[in-house]
Amino acid sequence: MLHSALCPPKLIYDRPEPCIDVSADSSSAGASFPVADEQPACSPSVGLDLPVIDLSPFLQRSISDAEVFRLSQQIADSLHKTSCLIVRDPRVGIDDSDEFLDMLERYFAQSLQAKLADSRPQLHYQVGSTPEGVELPKCVMDPAMQQAIAAQPTAHRATLPQGPDCKWRFMWRLGPRPAQTSYAELNSPAIIPAGFPNWEHTMNSWGTKMLAAVEAVAELAANGLGLPAAAFTSLMEQGPHLLAPTGCNLEEYGRVGTCIAGFHYDLNFLTIHGRARFPGLFIWLRDGTRVAVKMPAGCLLLQAGKQLEWLTGGHIRAGMHEVLCTQATVRAMNEAKAAGRSLWRVSSTVFGHVASDRILVPLGPFALQPGAASQYPQVAAGAQVQQELDAIRLSSNTARPQ
Repeated sequence: MLHSALCPPKLIYDRPEPCIDVSADSSSAGASFPVADEQPACSPSVGLDLPVIDLSPFLQRSISDAEVFRLSQQIADSLHKTSCLIVRDPRVGIDDSDEFLDMLERYFAQSLQAKLADSRPQLHYQVGSTPEGVELPKCVMDPAMQQAIAAQPTAHRATLPQGPDCKWRFMWRLGPRPAQTSYAELNSPAIIPAGFPNWEHTMNSWGTKMLAAVEAVAELAANGLGLPAAAFTSLMEQGPHLLAPTGCNLEEYGRVGTCIAGFHYDLNFLTIHGRARFPGLFIWLRDGTRVAVKMPAGCLLLQAGKQLEWLTGGHIRAGMHEVLCTQATVRAMNEAKAAGRSLWRVSSTVFGHVASDRILVPLGPFALQPGAASQYPQVAAGAQVQQELDAIRLSSNTARPQ
């Protein structure tokens, strides 16, 4: 293990908090939100340590080639075993995160009409706002995923939503797009909301820094997997990368057990998350363990998406995750309410993509794995994205009118 590339703190994962169905209203004017601490946990608390990987030595080119390779192997191994990774990138600061979260809290707190003015369902909601009640978790429609959930051990079982997610989203394009593409609707111009003079600067500043962290991890992961260092980053050039924060009004949906984002994987290459102000994110490791994310300040969580799974022939699996309102969420809500802060839970998420016209196919030795050719056939990344959007009803052909 490369000690110079590790931060002293470790990411601690806990077994999930109880998912309690509270049917009564969770609050009244001037009241705090009930935490339901009297309810028993569904499993005893345990911890799982993952190292927090500091990218500074690699970015500053201050380590030897042998140390870079050891760091690369550590990243590739973590993605293979857990589908996730925790990094610290000196280019991504806490002040940047706070500026971004403050602005998005103000945006999502606007009226329904103001936010709907930024929606583009005819573009698959791949730019602008996506209203709550539109994004449908794939597990709601997919019998195979429902069977997989039913087969999970009780302590690690996903919550099966009864309908669409209760979160808003805003899609902001990052980086250049190709001059010509067969998937123009996935590469459309950005939407700039009215009334936010610093919108473009703040979104580009935060999103570009997050995307740079994705690209650094992609280069190191390729190296650790025995592929050319540019194997992934070259495919990402001019990809439809998106800064895609979500917003959930916890004043309305802040009841323990509420499913904010249903059990799903991400359709893109790599997803990176900054730290949210309200907990609730759960991820599944490759061995089926379900863990609640507690991320140290200043760190970033990366999860493998379906395109990375495709390019590695399943050696790295797309990470499953969900977002719930938990006891910890409600405690954070009460603290925020007492301090007069916003009760909108905003995620800080960037989707790194393979360019739409590039071909997804298992690379190098991963093409030789048993079943790789049949499970991961050649397909344009744009076609793969559109198929996934159809499945979660974000395609203009399946999205419901508002």
